[in-house]
Amino acid sequence: MTGTRAQDIAGPGRVRNMGPTRRRVLGGMAAAAGAAALPGTARAQGRPLSLLTWDAYADPRLLDRWRAATGKDIRYEIHISDPTSVNRLRAGETAVWDFININNPWARKILWPEGLIRDLPMERFAPLYDKMFPKFHLPYKWAMSEDGAHLLGVVQRFETFDFVINSDVISPATAKDEGWNLFNNPDFAGRYGILAYEDWNVMDICMGAGIHPFREKTEADFAAFEKTARQWIGDARLITTDFVQLNLAILNGEIDAYFTGGTYSITSARLEGVTNLYAITPNSGPADGKGGINWIELNSAVANPNGDDTILDFLAWICEPEQAYIVATGNGNLQPVSQMAQPEVMAMFSKEQLDALQWDEFEERIANAVEFDIVPDYDRLYDIYSAAMRARG
Repeated sequence: MTGTRAQDIAGPGRVRNMGPTRRRVLGGMAAAAGAAALPGTARAQGRPLSLLTWDAYADPRLLDRWRAATGKDIRYEIHISDPTSVNRLRAGETAVWDFININNPWARKILWPEGLIRDLPMERFAPLYDKMFPKFHLPYKWAMSEDGAHLLGVVQRFETFDFVINSDVISPATAKDEGWNLFNNPDFAGRYGILAYEDWNVMDICMGAGIHPFREKTEADFAAFEKTARQWIGDARLITTDFVQLNLAILNGEIDAYFTGGTYSITSARLEGVTNLYAITPNSGPADGKGGINWIELNSAVANPNGDDTILDFLAWICEPEQAYIVATGNGNLQPVSQMAQPEVMAMFSKEQLDALQWDEFEERIANAVEFDIVPDYDRLYDIYSAAMRARG
């Protein structure tokens, strides 16, 4: 992605694309054609462990600790999108990668059924789930195959990603109660920005239009989506792929809110004392009564035909307290991890870090959010969204 800022690649907007569309399949196959030619596709002695991942697992602290503990190196590539990486494995890159860190629906619905990942030995990994938040205790849906017989990976990072307000101007309680209707209010025109993570924007517009993003759509749903998309995009003061620019626009008084956003986009600023940047997950909405979206990452072992059990060692190792803390704070980006259920892990976080994460509201955010899934009819919704963006000019 030439010319793309690092946070654009690493952020949830680039993380959580919705569906394996034709255009994405072709893009993923083209990317695979180059990467599959990389040397070392056989499990030669000393070959580095190969990670296809998001940014937290490329943190130098994590790589150095693995090298010190095992004497082995790690090579990695940071995703462009979930479905692109899925399609790369489909196109033959199972021979390149050992580890894939990807969002919750893909393993259960695509990777395991298509033989692209291997299952984990239950006797070794089930005890790790016992140390996670109760939400993830086995049999946790997204960690298991459809028949419930196979464990598909290890849950670690998870959070909500909805919208951000200036709490000096908009009361958090009011924002939670109004939810996505905040952006439907004509009086709010010109007072908000859009973080152009297009897939998340599509889900947000579904929420604002009163549509469950993860259910099949009717013609009335498409009409409501188009009306909301044109209003929200047309009335936005600022649209950018750079959340730093949006945070600054709030601080400068140019806007009072933006979507899509959350702790991912504001924790660094909040750590610097900018506490009026505030992540909001609505109290209610059209997704089974919920107004927010909870993404969950699953770390899986790629079905590398030349692989060995080193990947199983790595998957267990990243769940240990010290490594879990590094993942939660990876590359300066604070995000909760499932191991924070353990007092030993929680004790590693400073009060300032927990305040930056709005930790006192974390359980509330998760309770008010539906779990991330693949969006049916995404291509059609995306085309409507794109047309509204073009119409804005």
